[in-house]
Amino acid sequence: MTRADIKRQMDEIKWFHAIDLGNGIVTPGAVRGMTHAQMGLTSDLHGQTVLDIGAFDGYYSFQAERHGAKRVLATDWYVWNGGWPTANRGFKLCRRVLRSHVEDKTISVLDVAPDNVGTFDVVLFLGVLYHLKHPLLALERLAAVTKGRLVLETHIDCTVMDRPAAAFYPGSELGGDPTNWWGPNPMCVEDMLRTVGFRNVATHSVWIDKNGTWGRRPDQGRAIFHAWN
Repeated sequence: MTRADIKRQMDEIKWFHAIDLGNGIVTPGAVRGMTHAQMGLTSDLHGQTVLDIGAFDGYYSFQAERHGAKRVLATDWYVWNGGWPTANRGFKLCRRVLRSHVEDKTISVLDVAPDNVGTFDVVLFLGVLYHLKHPLLALERLAAVTKGRLVLETHIDCTVMDRPAAAFYPGSELGGDPTNWWGPNPMCVEDMLRTVGFRNVATHSVWIDKNGTWGRRPDQGRAIFHAWN
């Protein structure tokens, strides 16, 4: 495709991720993803397999491939199944332009299993947990397909509590988004991960939004967790 072809097709897509396609072309998404260093991952994934749950436009999938992963599977359900105006068109355009070999599968995290996706050295579960009505069941599914490390990033709440707890959002209380359901605190996330069978669990980083950005309470924020089988 020519640069003009790429720009024309980009203009037809509603983007989430800002992805560098080379030659000075970056998709106009509002979200610039984390680096592997920020996630606590090595930059060398040579010989490893990676599963990206909730891939959206594929930022983390393509990043894993650039870092040498031998197999990357990008999955999504809500977005690619019609929950976003242009579904997975952004992902597919990026894959063509980057000449990527990242695989894709439209599947819910609750349906993920070794017999339909395989098992992976690294599983990325970024920005998805709090969107699920059944987070513990989802983590059980991920434990079954993780043969190495799970990297989980999520919204957190109830951080002032000294025991495992989670806030429930029955409406659009969090950010005006009715697809946000849960706000666990870090202790809750760690204990859920242990409950579903991960042997080693660690909180990698926590960011508390003390200023209440996006209308959040000052005991809310984001956190990254690592879990190993």
